[in-house]
Amino acid sequence: MSTTRKPRLVLVGNGMAGVRTLEELLKIAPDLYDITVFGAEPHPNYNRILLSPVLAGEQTLEEIVLNDWSWYAGHGITVHSGCTVTEVDRVRRVVHATDAAGQPVTAAYDRLILATGSNPFILPVPGHQLEGVLAYRDIADTQAMIAAAARYRQAVVIGGGLLGLEAANGLMKRGMDVTVVHVGDWLLDRQLDDAAAGLLQQALEQRGLRFLLNAQTEALLGDGDGGSDICSGGDAAARSRPAGRVRAVRFKDGREIPAQLVVMAVGIRPNTQLAEQMRLHVARGIVVSDTLQTVTDPRIYAVGECAAHRGVAYGLVAPLFEQGKVLANHLAQHGIGRYQGSLVSTKLKVTGIDLFSAGDFRGGAGTEEIVMSDPSGGVYKRLVVKDDRLVGACLYGDTADGSWYWNLLREGRTIAEIRDALMFGEPAAAALQASPGPAVSPGQTAGKLSI
Repeated sequence: MSTTRKPRLVLVGNGMAGVRTLEELLKIAPDLYDITVFGAEPHPNYNRILLSPVLAGEQTLEEIVLNDWSWYAGHGITVHSGCTVTEVDRVRRVVHATDAAGQPVTAAYDRLILATGSNPFILPVPGHQLEGVLAYRDIADTQAMIAAAARYRQAVVIGGGLLGLEAANGLMKRGMDVTVVHVGDWLLDRQLDDAAAGLLQQALEQRGLRFLLNAQTEALLGDGDGGSDICSGGDAAARSRPAGRVRAVRFKDGREIPAQLVVMAVGIRPNTQLAEQMRLHVARGIVVSDTLQTVTDPRIYAVGECAAHRGVAYGLVAPLFEQGKVLANHLAQHGIGRYQGSLVSTKLKVTGIDLFSAGDFRGGAGTEEIVMSDPSGGVYKRLVVKDDRLVGACLYGDTADGSWYWNLLREGRTIAEIRDALMFGEPAAAALQASPGPAVSPGQTAGKLSI
C-alpha cells in the first residue's frame, strides 16, 4: 500500500523569527510537513535579545536557549547547525549548503522560508578590520567581548542606540572603562526626546559610563603601526591594511581616546544576499505580501528582519513574532491571517533603568502634548494626543503604565473622557470614568501642558 509523501518545508535561518513560525505552525498543524532547518550558528535557537544580560554576567548562555536540541528531535525536525546555505535552485526546488567540515548538504523543498535576519553595519573607516573591532550581534560576538573584558581595560562603543547602551553597560559591569560615542545630539535619539535622554545619560554617567556626543569617528588606530597616522602617508593599500590590535579611536576634530576594544553598534541591514542570488525582488529587504510570501515566488516566504513588508523592514522582536503567526496560519492552509504591519515600542535592557517609548512621541503639527517632568526624582513622561487619541508616549523612570498606553495606541480608542487622568495612569482613568468630574478646561485642550 502506498503512502502519501508529506510536503517538505525548509527553513533557512535558525533564529527567533523563523523558529517562532515553526512553533506556531506545530500548534495548529503538527503533522502537515516534513521540516528541515538550516542554521549558520552552531547553537540551537536562543533569545538574541537576552545577549545583553549574558554580557553583563546576569544570565548564562544556557539560560537564554529557547529550543534545545531535544525540541527539534521531539518534533521530527531535521536540523543542520553550523551550516551555511550557499545556493537555492528555484527550478528544482533544492537548497544547497556547506557544513562546518566543508561537506555539501542538500534538502529539497515544496515550501521555503527565508529567515536570514540582518547583518550589523560596520563603519567603513580606516582600521575597521583591526583585531579587537567587533559588532554585537550573536553569541560569538558576546563571547569575544567577555574574553576581551577579562584581558583589556579600555573600550569604546560606537553608537548610542539601544544595542550600544546595552553593550556599554555589559562591558562596564565586566570591569572595563567604557566610552560611548554617538553622532547624534542625544542618546537614543530615535526612541527618546532630549529631556528623557538627558535623564538617561545622567543615570548612566552615575554608574560610570562616559559619553561623547556629536562625535564623528574618523579612524581606528592600531598598535602595530608604531603610533603613526594610518590615514596619511604611504600608498592606499598600505593605509588600508590592519595594523595589529586596535589601540585608539580618532575623531574628525582631531581628538583621540585609547581603546583596546571597539564595539560598533550603529545599525543593521537586512541580510538579503541569498535572496538576491536567487533573483528574488529585494527593496529594503526581501519584498513580501500580507501573507509573507515573496512577491517573486509564491512557494518562498520571508519572515523577520530580512523581510520588507509595505516598504518596512522591522528590527524588533514583537513584529517578527506577529509575522510568524500569520505565516504559520498560511502554511497550515487556514488562510485566515493577514499581516498589516506593526506598531513598535522600545524598552532598554539595563537593570535598574526603566524607559518606554512608542508611536509618534515627538508630536508636531496638529498634535497636543501633555508633559510631566520631575528631574530630581528621575521621572519624565510625555504623551502626545491627536484628535482625542493617544498617538505617542515617551516615559522615563516610571513606566508602570507603559502597557496601558501601548494598548490605547494600538486600539486607537478615544481618550476624551479620561484626558484629565491620562497622565496618572489606568487606575486614575478608571476612577474618573466611574465618577466623572468637571469638563476639561479650555486651557487644557491644546498645546503643551507641563505638570
